[in-house]
Amino acid sequence: MQGRVIKQISNRYTVLLDDQQIKTCIARGKLRLGISPVVGDFVDVQKFDDKYGIEKVYQRTNYLQRPPIANVDQAIVVMSAVNPPFSPILVDQLIFLISCENIEPIILVTKMDLVKADDVIFDYIADYRHGGYQVIISGKDTNDLPALEILLKDKISVLTGQSGVGKSSFLNRLDPSFKLVTQEISHALGRGKHTTRNSELYAIAGGWIADTPGFSKLDFSMITKERLAASLKDFNDYHGKCRFRDCLHDKEPGCAVKEAVDQKMISASRYQHYIECLQYIEEGRKTNYD
Repeated sequence: MQGRVIKQISNRYTVLLDDQQIKTCIARGKLRLGISPVVGDFVDVQKFDDKYGIEKVYQRTNYLQRPPIANVDQAIVVMSAVNPPFSPILVDQLIFLISCENIEPIILVTKMDLVKADDVIFDYIADYRHGGYQVIISGKDTNDLPALEILLKDKISVLTGQSGVGKSSFLNRLDPSFKLVTQEISHALGRGKHTTRNSELYAIAGGWIADTPGFSKLDFSMITKERLAASLKDFNDYHGKCRFRDCLHDKEPGCAVKEAVDQKMISASRYQHYIECLQYIEEGRKTNYD
């Protein structure tokens, strides 16, 4: 029998089989010597005695270590317009890391009902959309649910972003039956506290979504400069147009990306954040953002 792991607690795995049965499984002995199953894995399941065991883990399209989840289609970067304030530096670092894992980044900006019409947040949103990123705005006055439901259908999605930006509240709005615990922003600290206790896939809008603390560490030590340069959506139109095939778009002459930045075809601020991330990779840097 084949299925997908939708939950893991210790060495017990909840698997949704292709025939929609749900079985609690253990990993058979031979798996413990190789790849251990994680949430999102496609697996083979076999019944033995009165139990079910995972016999095989299929090859993954991608894998995130924190949270441990595989075969992710998209990562929704949830950022609030205010309280905590929108951070384009953090957004850029997150979408860089997400893109390097072959995962589509989506930006969701919450609390848009709390900003004025001339707020700088609208410039940020326009800049990301110009760069080819999908941005969805959310607030009490926005009818965002239909767009979000279309976005999630037939996809495996993960949420990431600072505490207090409204990740669990966002899921509760999509499906009140989640009844996930939410907390108000701590006014003393100007930030929230993680309210999510477990990593698990939830069925929603015809797809699956993981509500987790997300990437609380920004780890640039596990990727290469070449991988970063090749993964950014902003640079897609300029691949192969630089003088040097292995151009990192940093100090090399004849760089099409730098020319596009000068011509304002590529966001200057996001390009600067890219240059900073090249330095992080060189230093093997890991940083906390939450």
